[in-house]
Amino acid sequence: MSNLHQEASRARTFTALAVLAALTVITGCSSGDEKADRDYAAPNNLCGISVDSGEISPFLPAGESITVQKDDHLGSQICKVIVDKRLILTATQAWVAEGKTTAYFASGQTLEKISLSSNAGQYRFSGNEGFGKAAGCVRNERNQELYTALQFQGSKHSDSDAMKRLITSYTKEVESSGQCTADAS
Repeated sequence: MSNLHQEASRARTFTALAVLAALTVITGCSSGDEKADRDYAAPNNLCGISVDSGEISPFLPAGESITVQKDDHLGSQICKVIVDKRLILTATQAWVAEGKTTAYFASGQTLEKISLSSNAGQYRFSGNEGFGKAAGCVRNERNQELYTALQFQGSKHSDSDAMKRLITSYTKEVESSGQCTADAS
């Protein structure tokens, strides 16, 4: 190989390494560890329902303060997570007419098209929303079943695998909660 070819080959290798290094730096910056920019701790409880704060944490933005508020609306419980006065997460437990599906429940409130599902449709989810049907939570006198929702409408983070884990564990916690057992008959 001539010196000219060797120098050209080295130049291409050097350029490729420089581009790779720059992309590594850019990727590292863009993925951002917002946790380092938080002056608050991620919640481990959403209005009485235990959650894994490590699973919720990536969906939470940088900020100074966090507030968790509970609202009851005609038997449904809505838990709002607010960071610096901006709504980030809405966690819902709602009674819906018996015989409906999780897809039906999600269609009335989803922020985007939900195309992923698991457990024969019991759970429906996307990168920042999840919907579930709480097994065994039935109000016989009203012919209603309990459904759950986690909607990170104020989050820029999107991870469908994490959302699947979150909505599954959240729904299982709801199934053993007072909302299911006290209201079910």
